[in-house]
Amino acid sequence: MRRRQHGDAGQAFPIYMMMVAGLLFLALAFFAVGKASALRNGSQGAADAAALAAAQKARDNFGTGFYASLGPNKLDVFLAAGFDAPCYEASRLAAANDARKTSCYETPGYLRDRITVEVEGLKAVNSSVLPGSENKKAKGKATALIEFRCPNPIAVDSNSDGFMDLFTFTCRNGEVLAIAPASPPPWETVSRTLFDVRLVDQ
Repeated sequence: MRRRQHGDAGQAFPIYMMMVAGLLFLALAFFAVGKASALRNGSQGAADAAALAAAQKARDNFGTGFYASLGPNKLDVFLAAGFDAPCYEASRLAAANDARKTSCYETPGYLRDRITVEVEGLKAVNSSVLPGSENKKAKGKATALIEFRCPNPIAVDSNSDGFMDLFTFTCRNGEVLAIAPASPPPWETVSRTLFDVRLVDQ
């Protein structure tokens, strides 16, 4: 039987240390990637919340124009009007989700307006194993659609004076909404029936 030479253990030690260092580096790299993924998911969630909040606020703010348009044959003017993006609401929701709004804009479309919000997370990846990550922040982008869902409204002029006395909306969900311009219901009870707000693909 050959005896192990004392030099074998000394030669194996540097290899062992390199293996430990490599495993430690991999662990740190996996941690950094996991942190970056979590920050990216958080920023996307902030963008989603900000876009939805802005679209919902835009829908709520549309009521004044709606009631003002209920004159003679003016409903089409209301339906063709675009929504303004209330970007202050997007900023508020982004901040509540540890992000800041970097962009907010509307894309008008007949009966289908879109509001797009871009955000940047407040926290950097800041990993020692990823060069430049001390200033790398996650970004997110989301678009919310405001869609009129009550097509072909019926206007009734019972007095034949050119002024509509009643508008009846039959919506895609089967709900029927009747609005008398002389005594309109509160807009907040109307807007959620007339308009659907949801996230859509970019």
